Amino acid sequence: MLAYDHLEIRCPRLGHELNFSYCRREAGDLPCQRTIKCWQAFFPVEAHLKEILSAAQWERFSRQIPGDKMTTLIDLIEQAKARVKSKA
Repeated sequence: MLAYDHLEIRCPRLGHELNFSYCRREAGDLPCQRTIKCWQAFFPVEAHLKEILSAAQWERFSRQIPGDKMTTLIDLIEQAKARVKSKA
């Protein structure tokens, strides 16, 4: 477990409490696009991410273009369906 992984906030995308550990890996090997915005009031999240991500990961993360809300919801639904299917 990394520093800050135990901290919790309400996720504006998903609508419930989540640990920072989820946000840190929400996009596979990259953090959620909203990680800095959501966590900057609680700890130096940008500096922390720069420490734990490789230079290539940081570059990909910082260049992400957030999708619109509908696209994000559809993506989340598809990811949930895939998780349920893989567990069955």
